[in-house]
Amino acid sequence: MYTRILRINSLVATTMIAVFGIASRGRSALWAVSAFSSVTPAKPKQHIFARPFQRGGAIQRELSILRASVADDTELATDKLAKTLEVTHPAYEVLKRDVVTEYGAYCSLFRHKKSGAQLLSVSTEDDNKVFGITLRTPPEDGTGIAHILEHSVLCGSRKYTTKDPFVHLLKGSLQTFLNAFTYPDRTCYVVASQNTKDFYNLINVYADAVFHPRAIKDPMVLAQEGHHLELQDKEEPLVYKGVVYNEMKGVYSSPDSLLMRSAQRSIFPDNTYAVDSGGDPTVIPNLTFDQFVDFHSRFYHPSNSRIYFSGDDDVLQRLELMDEYLREFDAAPETVDDSRIEWQPKRYTEPQRTVEYYPAGGDQPETHSLSINWLLNDRPLSALEELTLGVLDHLLTGTTSSVLRKTLMESGLGDAITGGGLSDELLQAVFMIGLKGVAKDDVSKVEDLILDTLRKVSEEGFTEDDIASSLNTIEFSLREFNTGSFPKGLSFMLGSMSKWLYEESPTDALKFEEPLQQLKDEIATSGSKIFQDMVKEMLVENMHRTTVELAPSKTLEEEQAEDEKRRLSSIKESLSDSDLDKIIDETNKLLALQSADDSPEDRATIPSLELSDLKREQAEYPIAVSENENNSGVTVVRHELVSTSGIAYVSLAVDLSSLSLDDVPLLPIFTKLMKETGAGDYDSVQLSREIGTHTGGISVGLMTTAVYPRGADESVSASGENMQTKIVISGKATSEKIDKLFLLFNLMLTDARLDSKAKVVELLKESRSRLESSAQRSGHSVANTRMKARYRVGGYVDEITGGVSYLNTVKSLIKLAEDDWPALLNRFENLRKTILNERTCRSGMLVDITGEKKVLDTIKPSLDSFLDTLPGDASGEKLTDFYKEVHPWVPEAKKRMAELSSETSEGFIVPTQVSYVGKAGLLFKEGERVPGSAQVVSRFLRTGYLWDHVRVMGGAYGGFCTFSPFSGFFSFLSYRDPNLHKTLDVYDAAADYLLSVADTLENDPEALATAIIGTIGDLDGALSPDQKGSTQFQRWIINESPEHRQRIRDEILATKPSDFREFAERLKKLSNPSIAVVSSKAAFEEAAKNGKKFTLKEIF
Repeated sequence: MYTRILRINSLVATTMIAVFGIASRGRSALWAVSAFSSVTPAKPKQHIFARPFQRGGAIQRELSILRASVADDTELATDKLAKTLEVTHPAYEVLKRDVVTEYGAYCSLFRHKKSGAQLLSVSTEDDNKVFGITLRTPPEDGTGIAHILEHSVLCGSRKYTTKDPFVHLLKGSLQTFLNAFTYPDRTCYVVASQNTKDFYNLINVYADAVFHPRAIKDPMVLAQEGHHLELQDKEEPLVYKGVVYNEMKGVYSSPDSLLMRSAQRSIFPDNTYAVDSGGDPTVIPNLTFDQFVDFHSRFYHPSNSRIYFSGDDDVLQRLELMDEYLREFDAAPETVDDSRIEWQPKRYTEPQRTVEYYPAGGDQPETHSLSINWLLNDRPLSALEELTLGVLDHLLTGTTSSVLRKTLMESGLGDAITGGGLSDELLQAVFMIGLKGVAKDDVSKVEDLILDTLRKVSEEGFTEDDIASSLNTIEFSLREFNTGSFPKGLSFMLGSMSKWLYEESPTDALKFEEPLQQLKDEIATSGSKIFQDMVKEMLVENMHRTTVELAPSKTLEEEQAEDEKRRLSSIKESLSDSDLDKIIDETNKLLALQSADDSPEDRATIPSLELSDLKREQAEYPIAVSENENNSGVTVVRHELVSTSGIAYVSLAVDLSSLSLDDVPLLPIFTKLMKETGAGDYDSVQLSREIGTHTGGISVGLMTTAVYPRGADESVSASGENMQTKIVISGKATSEKIDKLFLLFNLMLTDARLDSKAKVVELLKESRSRLESSAQRSGHSVANTRMKARYRVGGYVDEITGGVSYLNTVKSLIKLAEDDWPALLNRFENLRKTILNERTCRSGMLVDITGEKKVLDTIKPSLDSFLDTLPGDASGEKLTDFYKEVHPWVPEAKKRMAELSSETSEGFIVPTQVSYVGKAGLLFKEGERVPGSAQVVSRFLRTGYLWDHVRVMGGAYGGFCTFSPFSGFFSFLSYRDPNLHKTLDVYDAAADYLLSVADTLENDPEALATAIIGTIGDLDGALSPDQKGSTQFQRWIINESPEHRQRIRDEILATKPSDFREFAERLKKLSNPSIAVVSSKAAFEEAAKNGKKFTLKEIF
């Protein structure tokens, strides 16, 4: 249970970008499929909660001391929260009152008397309020019925009668989270907002959608979101269309996803987890409308729901609002019985093995993937067992130095880890681990290595330092409870469901102190034995184990396409002329419905904010800049916030401008080496232990950003030739441990071990695997990065450090490392020597610190010592002022960009059943004024025209656009798109659409206000304390003034219909347009027949 609460799931965050081109402030969990996001095959690394079993509970003690100073300020708030436990309502009975003291959460569990619905009301001081409805929705086949219904529910309802209320909310609310997602056994509908009026608007729309969707009365919704046969001419072939259908075709094109799904089926042969709740593309077309309606009737009843509220809003109002929806239903205990998840017995008497296949490209290496999978329990686990299992997972796989992960990666048998370890979101926990990029003859060696490593662990256990490091890492995450901009309340909700969904107490899933103390006592008594016993019982001696091997097939992609053609051809041959006429008629009706605007009456049903509800002032966060602090030559930037829970968030930035452009592609791997290979007297394992034991984590990355020239007009598009380029080491620690954090920073910067050939090859192969997988899963990002590289130097740097160009570099570096290691080592050593030039490096250093006043005061002496020990001469040469001068990478980069820009239509071939289609150009040329209204129009285009034409009518999983006011860069992108040339035609028609909209908006002020409100919502997201500091630091480093930010906000609020017209005219004249597409060879051939020709390149 403890492994679930703080999983800040990356899925929704990354995939909302995929669908909308925006960063949704949230993400869903492993196994989950989001209605407006994608599926991830790999589990995010878990945060597990504990405090140290030794060393006096240092982190807990110091945080308690630091928080004591604010105790008086919170006493009144605590009294107010405590009173929420006294709230009652005649329509509900109270099942349980509880306080989760670990998180200051005051919880009341209610049962609605008439409907049988359970409602958990969580009162906290958090103004980012969260509401969710979760229903158990176990599927019985691979039609994707739960997933398709999740999409369809949000397409209109009894009270809210537009075609797509979700999009109306997205267009014009201040939501901080708005999504839905499907697990193998449940469906969740979640909203969040910091604005109370907006919050209750969102709740009303979602509640009505869940219980009274249009979808169960209108087959057109299933046709659009799920599947339908499409035909517009009898002479043309039939085709399958549908958003989920195409989404899952994209999922089934990913080897990682195929492996994960096969592994899940293999260990759950008998219960609902044996089928894919997302849907198998070959089975989805079998879903009928009657089955669809029946599924909603069976499972979308209040008796089967878990309703959740959290935040600082009024508890009584929560109960009143939900009673309005619940009181028309009578309790239905049969739906509770029908949805109950059955246990999968551990019935295998010997391990099972299966071989599946993935589509491989013509020139792609024929490597295999492997995953060994265990079903860990077929009975409920105790709280102690769950916590122990979570800590064990961290010890085995939590870091690159964890024993199982390290052993696999250092074996040289594969390129990257698969499976990721423990997953415990469902009724039963599983453990999956393996490698991908494995040679055929090495598959059995990988299997033996995993099993041998686990046997060794069961016999020898873990060192005291290993356990201390894991527990301190975990504890820090627990005490900090930093969910970033992802709502904390949603993290609470997902954690509570791990028990609540299976008839246990939701608040028990959120507590950890008692089992933690039990675990500490066990460790104090017997050391590693508790973990060794668990490895032996649940892994080594557990015969309910499967091995799934994923083998390459050069013909599978073509076979799948041919199979679909045969199926459709067979269907067409079986149909009469009148049947075909009916399909054509239904196709035209659906297209007409999709293209029709909602009536004013329908739009009026959607609750909305008014412009007067918006804040007029742009939020600013504290910042104080100290140049040459204490004559150190280093600039220190501070952000003093009210509270950071006693934690200091620190970044050290070191300038890179002295490097040549040829060395820049080495930087991604160089930054990995700084952390992964050891430093000073610490080897890689010891360094990882030190980071885990004494800090909340350290990361190393690149920052390359264009900046506004000093004294320049910030309202015009910049050339991007003034840049700041830094390596950034970031970390967090409590005041008591800040000296250790600074010591580790210095070691990693100056004395990282660069001389491990094996580690370099390992990291390079892992990078190659990640980049290749990304091309299949996130081809839109590949396309966008490539297009950006044609217009601005910053975009070109991103391409050579993370795009297709970087993938090619990685391949060449692998060969260099294997064939001439001394030459590559020399490059790495010269890189560090150049960066840390004694004469200039101090001048280019920045230290950024976010903390509360007590923290900043306490760490001041440690900071002074740290600045003294940094490399470089404090009185050395001044670095060139790149706010005045052109960055030295620019001249050479522009020469290379000219070569890249000559290819205006590039196609990148990968094995896939879908396309990722991009088109881009400069909407504003250098020096042209960029009004704030352009952000409104771009967003309007993304959430309206592109949503309707690329997603709804085109059947793609996502269609959107991106716009940079700084550079003037604009791009169209699609995600998991069944079309290629048709999508490009949609892009080309966008300007004319905006011209027509400009005329319409003259007489529709409400639609204009909605567009403005949504844009302001994007500016006003919820931020954690450390994010507030980093946001203000980013603003400072790009030389953006508060006055400019306020001007942009004012111009957004003042947007006029004529601004849409001006934007459209610019779009018609998009400067130097270019195209980049990631797709299959067959799709490019089809596009060529329709006049869209590309310069084709194989990614693999």
